[in-house]
Amino acid sequence: MQLFYNPSLDNSYKQFFFTPEESKHLVRVLRKKEKDIVHITNGKGYLFEAEILIADQRKCKAQIVSTKKTVPKRYKLHMAVAPTKMNDRYEWFLEKGTEIGVDEITPILCEHAERKTVKPERMDRVLQSAMKQSLRTTLPKLNPMISLEEFLKKENSGLRFIAHCADSEKMELKRRAVADKDIIILIGPEGDFSQTEIDLAKEYGYVPISLGKNRLRTETAAIVACTTIAIINS
Repeated sequence: MQLFYNPSLDNSYKQFFFTPEESKHLVRVLRKKEKDIVHITNGKGYLFEAEILIADQRKCKAQIVSTKKTVPKRYKLHMAVAPTKMNDRYEWFLEKGTEIGVDEITPILCEHAERKTVKPERMDRVLQSAMKQSLRTTLPKLNPMISLEEFLKKENSGLRFIAHCADSEKMELKRRAVADKDIIILIGPEGDFSQTEIDLAKEYGYVPISLGKNRLRTETAAIVACTTIAIINS
């Protein structure tokens, strides 16, 4: 199944037009014709079946024939991850995290960060592409980049964890996480969180956790965390 994305669709729509980009992809690349059925999501949990009425590569028109609401998960996973020095590594995390099932992502600025800016438009395109590729009907929420301290001050509910490499007492995530609970996990930059940041996170109720015996890159640690939570909730 090929999945398309249209954030404006809802139950009130009967007919709609694809964007010029997707119209071109439908007609020129996929060779779709009038009366062919295509699938679209609005990124908010809905899956629409639509019949093509006009196969125009500039403005393809379709009519909704069925609507299905996806049953939401029993938990939400929020990953707060420091941007990596190389953009492609962070984008890899965004892509794979979306496929695995992350619900919300916040880039956090830390003391040891080597990258202090991000490109949200590009990141959002990566999320959309991964959502469509993995046939998800919910688009992960991408928050603006903020400092770790600002993030900690927010009223974040659920289980809260901070993964770090410092030599201190911590338990593996798989032994700390619980199924059917909202979870927030902090992942630091290549240089890890500073001790000051770790102590501050603990003051705000974040429990130190380990992701295994090996030292992991930022993006790898984030994926291990996503996978662990997905398995616990499977």
